Amino acid sequence: MSKLIYSMGVSLDGFIADPNGSIDWTVPDEELHRFHNEQARELGAHFCGRGLYEVMLYWETVDENQAAVELEFAAIWQPLPKIVFSNTLEKVEGKAKLAKGDPAEEVDRLKEETGKDLAVGGAGLAATFIELGLVDEYRLFVSPIVLGGGTPYFPALDKRIGLELLETRTFSSRVVYLRYRRVT
Repeated sequence: MSKLIYSMGVSLDGFIADPNGSIDWTVPDEELHRFHNEQARELGAHFCGRGLYEVMLYWETVDENQAAVELEFAAIWQPLPKIVFSNTLEKVEGKAKLAKGDPAEEVDRLKEETGKDLAVGGAGLAATFIELGLVDEYRLFVSPIVLGGGTPYFPALDKRIGLELLETRTFSSRVVYLRYRRVT
């Protein structure tokens, strides 16, 4: 069965961006980038909010002079269907589609159509998906840094989410990968 996965880099204190919105501390080394490439290769589609969509536009026209691991990611990312939820964008580029409908309906439709795992990225859209109970797996790449504030990985919730640890891995960059499945 297809899963909806929320995967982001996160500080030890639970933030995906610092108080100024910077994510420069999450830039992966080659080993971690290869791991991200393998995970992206398994996806049937990626849900993005406006902010993440705009950040990821870089990969649609990546410079040919980049490292091989980055060119590999671009080759995976460009043909991957992207569904962008935004109330402000009027058009999107590449293999992206603008969606304004019900997120749950979009997730169900794509799970059925692709038969592959789906991903959601960006704090705002992920918060909506979490609140709707749509996220099946949480994948955190915990960096050894404390930001003291910023954009949280998890939104404030009215109820608990039970999780089961499925996998851990420590990379040479000292980033720790944690993979959890939602349990009911």
